Amino acid sequence: MTDYYLATALSSYGELARARSPHALLVWAAEVAKRARPEDIYRNKEGRKTLRLEYRGQPYFLKLHSGIGWLEIIKNLLQLRLPVVSASNEYRAVLALQRAGVYTLTIGAYARRGWNPAATRSMILTSELTGTVSLEHYCADWTAQPPPSSVRARLVRALADSARRMHDAGINHRDFYICHFHLDELSLQEQETRCYLIDLHRAQIRERTPRRWRIKDLAGLYFSAMDCGLGRRDLWRFMRHYSAGGLRQALGRDRRLWRRVARRAARLYRRAHGAEPPAVTEQVRRGG
Repeated sequence: MTDYYLATALSSYGELARARSPHALLVWAAEVAKRARPEDIYRNKEGRKTLRLEYRGQPYFLKLHSGIGWLEIIKNLLQLRLPVVSASNEYRAVLALQRAGVYTLTIGAYARRGWNPAATRSMILTSELTGTVSLEHYCADWTAQPPPSSVRARLVRALADSARRMHDAGINHRDFYICHFHLDELSLQEQETRCYLIDLHRAQIRERTPRRWRIKDLAGLYFSAMDCGLGRRDLWRFMRHYSAGGLRQALGRDRRLWRRVARRAARLYRRAHGAEPPAVTEQVRRGG
């Protein structure tokens, strides 16, 4: 299988102007990875290398897949995990999210060569998200210092909207945590809040998202936000914006779904922290 994409803005000048085939693009990516400084390498194991670079003065992230081998594939399958063998998951997921209206990464280049899943070579180059902050860090002190209620409400709506659009488009993330949302803080002063969804290499795309994968994603998001001082209104607001029929449907036809989400999230919290999850309180108010 051979796939190839190069953004027009990158193909008109510099080294990438000569990368007119998947092979040439993969050679370029391998050379960049070879020259990378240790401090610019974020991951280098299981056949995948992730690094930061600058190209023509602009920051990017490069993920280079060199093949994970049959042993790793078999190990994943024995653990009932679908192995990630190339960058195609992330490439297709980004395009699908963009079509669904979800804020996500911008692709600069992508290439894939090979039919053997154990030895497929691929790469994806994405623009770095500048001027954003991980929601995990942004919400870290909310229990002690709650934000203005207007900020809390906007972020809950933004996450619910992204989750609904993603699942309605047949996409499930598989690592759906608040750390994988990056907030443009300036957008909190604008009409629309921009939270960018990242880390899509394990995403799956189908015609329709199965219920169990909706539950898994939603439970992961809830679990990762449990230490943010969530109030009952936060949960109801999320449910109202996620469910097609609003809160009436969420508390009616979808009530079993949300109960399963809550139970799974609680199990994740106990497993991760060895303690009971914090109780959901009445809405904490501060400021506007």
